[in-house]
Amino acid sequence: MPDPAVPPTPPVPLAALLAREDLALRQIAGPVDPAAVIHWAHTSEMADPYPYLLGGELLLTAGVHVPEAAGSGAYFDDYVSRIVAAGGAALGFGVAPVHDTVPRALVEACDAYELPLIEVPPQTTFSGVARAVWQLMAQARLAELRRVTEAQQSLAAAASRPDPVPSVLRQLAQRLAGRAVLYGPEGTEIASAGRVVPDAAGAALAELAQVVRPSGPGTPTSATHSTAGTHLAAYALGAGQGFVLGVAAPAREPGDHTIASVAAVLLSLLTGEHQSGAGAARSSALVRLLLGASPEEVAVLLGAGRWVVVHARPDAQTPDAVAASALGAALGSSLVDLAKDVVRVLVPAEREPASPQPGWTLGVSAAVEPRDWVAADTQAARALARARATRAALVRHDSRPRLAALVAPDAAEAHSRALLAPIAGSPALLDTLRTWLSLHGSWDRTAVALAVHRNTVRQRVAKCAALLDADLDDPDVRMELWFALRA
Repeated sequence: MPDPAVPPTPPVPLAALLAREDLALRQIAGPVDPAAVIHWAHTSEMADPYPYLLGGELLLTAGVHVPEAAGSGAYFDDYVSRIVAAGGAALGFGVAPVHDTVPRALVEACDAYELPLIEVPPQTTFSGVARAVWQLMAQARLAELRRVTEAQQSLAAAASRPDPVPSVLRQLAQRLAGRAVLYGPEGTEIASAGRVVPDAAGAALAELAQVVRPSGPGTPTSATHSTAGTHLAAYALGAGQGFVLGVAAPAREPGDHTIASVAAVLLSLLTGEHQSGAGAARSSALVRLLLGASPEEVAVLLGAGRWVVVHARPDAQTPDAVAASALGAALGSSLVDLAKDVVRVLVPAEREPASPQPGWTLGVSAAVEPRDWVAADTQAARALARARATRAALVRHDSRPRLAALVAPDAAEAHSRALLAPIAGSPALLDTLRTWLSLHGSWDRTAVALAVHRNTVRQRVAKCAALLDADLDDPDVRMELWFALRA
């Protein structure tokens, strides 16, 4: 018979219920198993309660459904077999008012089908039995929460030790009274702690670890198995590096999964990329930048080649750290910066976004060398503004050769300073004019791109025209201003 789909409640030992003196319950048939548990108490006078049972219940009945001609035993055989088939844990039969004693045929059927039969005396109500089960369940839940809380605290303390990984494994093995193993990306055992398990169980645990090791879409993050009297569990660590936590224990107690999950989270952080060579290289690059090194000098620590800068804004809400990290993972880069309303990601050019990201609007710069990261950041910001204005999911900076390349940079810069001098002290006017020209004079799109009202755009553009003493309807004037703004 398959395991019953029991309710998600802490199991109550049947022996603990029988030990309640106020109930005066007595087991009169079926196996006496100290490990037997119940998950709830359910009252039913149906002749066939099978459709109404989840499994794991103590079914209570007064025998109202029993026909008068049931003494032959065939009725009770069918009745008990259906309870067992539904996964019922035990049967409680109430003596009085319908029956003076428990029918002998029912006792024999419960013995035959190995279903514990409990005699409920006349002074004990079914609601009293159900209340006692609930009380025992509440006590079990409290004990489980206390155990899990204490385990969480001890695991967190272990993670702060100088040897965090072995300490977490030792604490986990102790809490589960078993063995904890950390497997590396190649499937080799990196560290372990706790009781030694049989060779067969150890081999099965290593195989189970392979099941959860990332291998593509649909790979489970955890798996369980039992072999040779040992309960096995494997958890893929969230760092994405292929590390797996394996656990082997002689029993699977309530709360074990929660405790092991906490250990898996801690080990994910301890084995994460920030502990790897790549993480150390990024940390070193940051330190060198802060101490005055140039981007070209630190770029070699992050990986050789060209880069693109991506600016992104979520479509629905303000970005947060979790969303920013998820976007970086989707783009294949952990070099993520979360600002007030935009996420910036530095991505190797070979991983340049080929398609939009669901829920995001992206602006992508041209591929540049590290010395041009600052210019690429500006390109990505402008591309994002254009993407939002045109309601496009992704816009790339157009890096085709321009006429500006025909003019010496010094001369172009001097011309730009002279032409834009009247509005040079107002970043708002410069940004508005640049965005308005890039969107072909569209008031609405410019307002969307700048997140201001369209009347504000009109006022700023009119002020630019007045300060520059320029006719902005003249395409030649627009072209010259655009050249100056891009110089």
